[in-house]
Amino acid sequence: MNRRREQFGWYFYDWANSAFPTTVTTVFLGPYLTSVTRAAADAGGYVFPLGVPVFAGSFFPYLASLSVLLQVLFLPILGAIADYSRRKRLMLGVFAYLGALATAGLYFVQGTNYLLGAALFLLANLAFGASIVFYNAFLPEIATADERDRVSSQGWAFGYLGGGTLLALNLVLFSQSSALGLSQSDAARISLGSAGLWWGIFTIVPVLALRQHQPIKPIPPGENPLSVGLKQLRSTAAKLPKYPQTLLFLAGYLLYNDGIQTVIALSSQFGQEELGIPLSTLTTVILVLQFVAVVGALGMGWLAGRIGAKRTVMASLAVWTFVVIYAYAVLRTTMEFWLMAIVIGLILGGSQALSRSMFSQMMPRGQEAEYYSIYEVGERGTSWIGPLLFGLTLQFTGSYRQAILSLIVFFVLGLVLLSRVDIRRAAREAGNEPPNLV
Repeated sequence: MNRRREQFGWYFYDWANSAFPTTVTTVFLGPYLTSVTRAAADAGGYVFPLGVPVFAGSFFPYLASLSVLLQVLFLPILGAIADYSRRKRLMLGVFAYLGALATAGLYFVQGTNYLLGAALFLLANLAFGASIVFYNAFLPEIATADERDRVSSQGWAFGYLGGGTLLALNLVLFSQSSALGLSQSDAARISLGSAGLWWGIFTIVPVLALRQHQPIKPIPPGENPLSVGLKQLRSTAAKLPKYPQTLLFLAGYLLYNDGIQTVIALSSQFGQEELGIPLSTLTTVILVLQFVAVVGALGMGWLAGRIGAKRTVMASLAVWTFVVIYAYAVLRTTMEFWLMAIVIGLILGGSQALSRSMFSQMMPRGQEAEYYSIYEVGERGTSWIGPLLFGLTLQFTGSYRQAILSLIVFFVLGLVLLSRVDIRRAAREAGNEPPNLV
């Protein structure tokens, strides 16, 4: 009963934090902060943060890159500290509310105050990444080896449902802003602020439901969580090659996840530039995708319970491969774009949720937050490769279809590497009992 209660509370953090990536980073913040930056620009279209000349249109992409760099620097340290102090619930709450407050503060960004928006976004995105590390690290503690595929998939489904619900409300507000006496800037600010409120309010559930699990190793005399955490991080980096199956899985995951993230990030650009689909339709597709992904995550979790997580993810990668071939050779109309989006929605959440649960089997007990920080950092640290390949292919061929087809390499190589991972062996190498079905 206690485990079920913790699992239910854990799901709600996905519901809470998904407001940030959907409403803030995917839809509203980029266009809005760019408009604020342009208002602050000089006659040549440049702003000068810290005295550095930056073209106003490039400010937000640079800001997004900087936020990823901060996560790469800080998340492994925070994960190591959390594992040794075993204060994951406290750290989850601290970073969740830090991110929620920073996100709510975006409501006050207006006029030419682009630096305030930049500072708040950097803080919110760093806190978001940190909270996800601590959130993921609870999975091995609240679910047995045989429960993790189901629990991870249900958490992912809650996330899509929560993020999609708030995004739907905000898109209605944005579309009816003139009837409500609001400017579109006002509607965007309200939408950004609402994401912070949503994140903060629903974080109450996991903070109350999750238990403080006891430390496996006490902090040695004369040490503190920071010093011990840093030593543990260095030790993990040195020992990681001793877990070859875990490393093989990470390599495969980083490849195919980069392909997934690139398809999602650039599908709207492909639809607009190659097919001439209007932005309003693309926004609707993004919204519907959230709710289709709920069904997909639950369905793939169910399938993993029948044939195993590894086979299910491998099947999804075969579908991803088909998707990019379809986009290259078949896709011509808006209806066909909708069909592709629905297929993506059905495999999107499950691919990621089951990857998360598989990785949980391959990490040493007591180092969950640290390993999940490496998982998150690796994901962010390689997220530039897919867009770079897409951009280079587009530049040299002039064809969006050739560019989207180039992403097939991520799914094929990822599938090959995943097929070679022995999950049972990886679990035993890490000192864990493997699940009955892999």
